[in-house]
Amino acid sequence: MAMTIWIDSWQMQCCGEPFRLGSQVAWTLRAADPDWLAAMLGADARQAVDAAEEHHGGVPGHTVPTRGTVRHIAAVHCRLAPEPGSDSPAVGPVAGTGVLTDVGSADGWTEDRGDEHFIGYLVQLEL
Repeated sequence: MAMTIWIDSWQMQCCGEPFRLGSQVAWTLRAADPDWLAAMLGADARQAVDAAEEHHGGVPGHTVPTRGTVRHIAAVHCRLAPEPGSDSPAVGPVAGTGVLTDVGSADGWTEDRGDEHFIGYLVQLEL
């Protein structure tokens, strides 16, 4: 059985352990935000992403890590812009600008690509 896992760049940079294709991992997972992923990557992302890796809470304390083997890693880049209708300086992904690039390893520090900012990874995990 396989799962597709979302990993935020900032979570990986803060507390994540680098991994590569073939790595054995044990990750704490939570529900992914399907609306956010769909806005950036398209409607198919809503069904394709099973969970998100989590290091900073938001999951019950007794949650058992999910163990598996990394079979595919895609770095995700997108354009960022101020949230529509917001006075906040916060920025978010521009709808439909998500781009996936296959990579062999992940350490959280993937380079931006011009005006496309690195925001995370999609990982295929074989359980």
